[in-house]
Amino acid sequence: MSTGRLSTEPPTLFRWKVFVMACGTSWLLYLHRYVFALIKPKLMEEWNLGKDELGLMDSAFAVFYTGFQIPLGIATDALGVRLLLTAMIVVWSLGLALHAWAPSPRFIWSARAVLGLGQSAVFAAQSRITRTWFPPSVRTTVQGWIGIFFGRFGGLSANLLIGSLMLGVLHMPWRTTVYVMAAVGLLHAAVFATFFRNSPRRHPAVNDTEVALIEADEPADKSDAASQMSFRQLITRMRPRSIVNLLALNLQTILSTLADNIYSAWIPLFLAEVHGLQFKEMGVYAALPLLGGALGGAAGGWLNDRLIRSTGSRRWARSAVGLAGKGIAGLVLLAALLWYDSPRFFCGMLFFVKFFSDWSLTTTWGVVTDIGGRTSATVFAFNNSVAGVGSIVGPAMFGAVAEYFGWVPVFLTAAATYLACAATWILIDSGIPIIAAAADGRTSKDHPE
Repeated sequence: MSTGRLSTEPPTLFRWKVFVMACGTSWLLYLHRYVFALIKPKLMEEWNLGKDELGLMDSAFAVFYTGFQIPLGIATDALGVRLLLTAMIVVWSLGLALHAWAPSPRFIWSARAVLGLGQSAVFAAQSRITRTWFPPSVRTTVQGWIGIFFGRFGGLSANLLIGSLMLGVLHMPWRTTVYVMAAVGLLHAAVFATFFRNSPRRHPAVNDTEVALIEADEPADKSDAASQMSFRQLITRMRPRSIVNLLALNLQTILSTLADNIYSAWIPLFLAEVHGLQFKEMGVYAALPLLGGALGGAAGGWLNDRLIRSTGSRRWARSAVGLAGKGIAGLVLLAALLWYDSPRFFCGMLFFVKFFSDWSLTTTWGVVTDIGGRTSATVFAFNNSVAGVGSIVGPAMFGAVAEYFGWVPVFLTAAATYLACAATWILIDSGIPIIAAAADGRTSKDHPE
């Protein structure tokens, strides 16, 4: 890349290759994460496990996923996305392979822990990618595609590719299937390490015009080395108003994570137990909610950017999309119980639940990059780490409820959680930066972009 002169050539388009790699990472992350939900019926059959025990195994994943969010998020800001994200992809792929290797339930716990460690700060790194490689005008839309659409599409692909095709149609042994998927993960890590760079300024395939386009209306510190600020320094430089705002965002994410656990951990087993479905049908029906989530994530990103441009209010555009999405999701889930006895119609209704729920997840990404600034990976990691309360409690809670009270109370609990989550968006203000403007080297505007 040329430097030090004004370029009149058209911009290169390498940022869209970065977009493809980031989308592939999200897709693979959820593809691998949803494998455990699909093999639960096999584990129950082989080792006579109860749903409460399976839920605790999911919680083991969540403990490590939560516990390493902050340290690896800080490391990502300090050492760069390329090194940390490559390492995380390798670790989580090895963790997935350990599921197939495990000779007994005791070893499954270790496999869940390694998978959780590897996936812990991936979206913190993805948040950093969107801030570094894309201009503000399209950033939330890009985040919707990377973080939500392709994440949910990965879960959908797990149900169709692994559940319906590999396990259901081809009748592959589940352990062989898991090993194949782990190998795909290692290959993706090699591709990412080869072609990604932490900054467009450092990439030989990016010209000055594309750098100028990406960095439009952004402070200069965005394009180069990541922040060296520790988490303790970050907290000490926050104002009380910023802390309250961050806590509201944390509560929203906890509730959202808690409700969404039914899709990542329980729908395939619910369909097998209540409706007696085999892998071929189970994969198709379990994929419907995730298709809704994928489309909702993309729609939510577009809707955020559209409302921000049309209203001129980033704060209320974000809050309106978040509140509406979670509120509608809760009401539709309650209505879906009218079709509880029909897996086709029930999962069809869950399509709409996830559509509206996940368009607000894009909004969460937008708020994090709005308020986080140059520490966005650290802020994202902290928000996800606190939200880990939901991912730790959810599997154990839903597993115990399903085991001792049945499946209907599981869905009623999730609906109530969505409605409570909607209310938190009234309190969240994306115009309040984590660090005061003067301390962060910004202008005095409330909006960080």
